[in-house]
Amino acid sequence: MTAKILLAEDDPNIRLGLVATLESEGYAVTAAGDGAQALKLFPQDKFSLVILDVMMPKASGYEVCRALRAQGATQVMPAVCDVTDFDAMQALARDVMTRFGRVDVLFNNAGVLSTGFSWEISAKAWQTSLDVNIGGIVNGLRAFVPRLLAADRPARIINTASVGGFLPAPLMAPYSATKFAAVALTESLAGELAMLTSKVQVSLLAPGPVKSDIFRETPSAASKGFHDAMVEMLEDNGLTPDEFAPLVLDAVARGDYWIIPQPEALDDGFATRNDRITSRQPPQFYRTGDER
Repeated sequence: MTAKILLAEDDPNIRLGLVATLESEGYAVTAAGDGAQALKLFPQDKFSLVILDVMMPKASGYEVCRALRAQGATQVMPAVCDVTDFDAMQALARDVMTRFGRVDVLFNNAGVLSTGFSWEISAKAWQTSLDVNIGGIVNGLRAFVPRLLAADRPARIINTASVGGFLPAPLMAPYSATKFAAVALTESLAGELAMLTSKVQVSLLAPGPVKSDIFRETPSAASKGFHDAMVEMLEDNGLTPDEFAPLVLDAVARGDYWIIPQPEALDDGFATRNDRITSRQPPQFYRTGDER
């Protein structure tokens, strides 16, 4: 019998990426774009698991979770978890294993983005980027990997980085730095699991431009032009979630380590960057008619 999952996530890019990954592992997924829709969909089927984003319109993940518990929804395990809180991640891992007895997919996907000059971005914004973009992955691994190893059965860990984890950009240093770290961490993890001849496999997801609200923060005066240009670029050149999700799904189904659905956003720039490193040339971020 196919397990059914209710997923509530207001970001369409994240939502469809999660749907693609979960469906590739054999789950039947019903997706909601906000908390109110999740509460409406819940009674319409018997779900084995409910996955909730925390910050959603109409009803937050906390509010949905409380409402489901009030309904006595014993056939599901509503869970709201702050990925920056290791104790919360440990509790989630423990509760999931107790309720279901297994974990097939661990998707470390939470991410935030701040723009501005690196020295002007607030300490709080820097810390949030570190805590969510890299700390969230670390906490997920620390909580779940020991349990996956002990289970000694096939499973897959997917860590979300970005094309920005290979090609740094001015005015988004916290994002670039943490996504570079996510790439390195994921490669190290894959090597460590290979050393143990583990049945747990690893994938790195590096999205290119996708139409989403990743730039939803209010930019600083210094970064407003850059911020607006990036929003326009996503609108003009980004894939829609419906276009992006099948590319992720196909890569997961193949068992790819490198999941790079938009190679055109990475390959040429990455080759140029590597050439400049090996020839000891300074970084090149853009062109204005002349080589920089």
